[in-house]
Amino acid sequence: MSTNETPATPAASPASPKLYLISWGCQMNEYDSSKMADVLAQSHGYSRTQNPEEADLLLLNTCSVREKAQEKVFSELGRWKEWKAANPQRVIGVGGCVASQEGEALSARAGVVDMVFGPQTLHRLPELLEQTRRTQKPAVDVRFPEIEKFDHLPAPRAEGPTAFVSIMEGCSKYCSFCIVPYTRGPEVSRPLDDVLVECARLAEQGVREINLLGQNVNAYQGRMGETGEFCDLALLIHYVARIPGIDRIHYTTSHPAEFSEALIAAYAEEPKLASYLHLPVQSGSDRILAAMKRGYTRQQYLDKIARVRQVRPGLSISTDIIVGFPSESEDDFAATLDAVEQAGFDAAFSFLYSPRPGTPAANLRDNVPVELKERRLALLQARIKQRSDAFQQALVGSTQPVLVERVSRKNARQMAGRTPQNRTVNFDAPASLIGQFVDVEITEAMPNSLRGRMVRVS
Repeated sequence: MSTNETPATPAASPASPKLYLISWGCQMNEYDSSKMADVLAQSHGYSRTQNPEEADLLLLNTCSVREKAQEKVFSELGRWKEWKAANPQRVIGVGGCVASQEGEALSARAGVVDMVFGPQTLHRLPELLEQTRRTQKPAVDVRFPEIEKFDHLPAPRAEGPTAFVSIMEGCSKYCSFCIVPYTRGPEVSRPLDDVLVECARLAEQGVREINLLGQNVNAYQGRMGETGEFCDLALLIHYVARIPGIDRIHYTTSHPAEFSEALIAAYAEEPKLASYLHLPVQSGSDRILAAMKRGYTRQQYLDKIARVRQVRPGLSISTDIIVGFPSESEDDFAATLDAVEQAGFDAAFSFLYSPRPGTPAANLRDNVPVELKERRLALLQARIKQRSDAFQQALVGSTQPVLVERVSRKNARQMAGRTPQNRTVNFDAPASLIGQFVDVEITEAMPNSLRGRMVRVS
């Protein structure tokens, strides 16, 4: 466990160097980006700026899950090239999954990149920065050291009443369409004590809600002290719920193959576990699931959904769905639509299949026409929207415990927070309530949010 007792990042002086940081992709990338900023603030006094032209250091934290990720990176670097030309002392770094995938080739191709680092080596940014300044050559480190980075990060720093806590790194599932195991390495879990200490320190700073993160978060197996025993995600949730000040717990992202009976039981036993589950199904067709190497059948997935709904009525369930995987037939797609109805998803992240270079599926013939993929995607999204609208409408008239997170984006006199079902609600309230739970009666369902009336402070 880390003994680093670094205090919260101090306010930067006017002369402090400036960091411009762009983050693409998932919540894991958002978490990593915040840690990059903290590391550089501690080591070199960097403060973040929203103006890239005044930055001394420009960082791009990348994601390779979506189509043409590399092209998007090089396009962005092309825009940064003129800023580098205007100030040759300006340092440019690329991190994340594309950096891990490309390695030294990224710097060679882009020509303006001074640092290339992977998700597991972001803690080495200060060393890489000094190395490239000293040698005037690109510094590259895309290794996968086991969990090392967490022992070298600054102490956790709260930025509001909610916080992400990464509990594991990497992925060992090797789904045929996914590049993540190759860019983030195999699954490695943080020790239980380290996770609990980070959560407790955040709670001391006013955090009320913890979101436990991992590529396959329900594969968590954290070592418990010196006993040699391991803690799974369900037990971890119970431990985090006992930390004073923590009143709501989320986790993401899950894999259905490891959605255990103990985790299902946690929804029955732990009231602080949010009434929201994100469980990617990817397809409702057994044939496509096998081609994707997902490790479960349609019925196994639906059985787990039925069991968790039984112990937690009113649960909101979202999912991920890929449309147009190679050889997907009309029957396969119909099976997916039927699975949407059977599972009762009220939200979904759905997208067209596109091959990721280096994955097994990239060798399959992508024989579903783009026009057909797009028609199927539109049909799927329309079906999901119907279910989402119905779920939102069903909340009208109920009173929900809401964590007040921030001022509403559209009305400065209102506050915004989320219900246990992870729905955003806006309501009249003073800013002094940020960080507290309040009971809100839901009065109206909007397309992407709810409106409500505050009843009482919880």
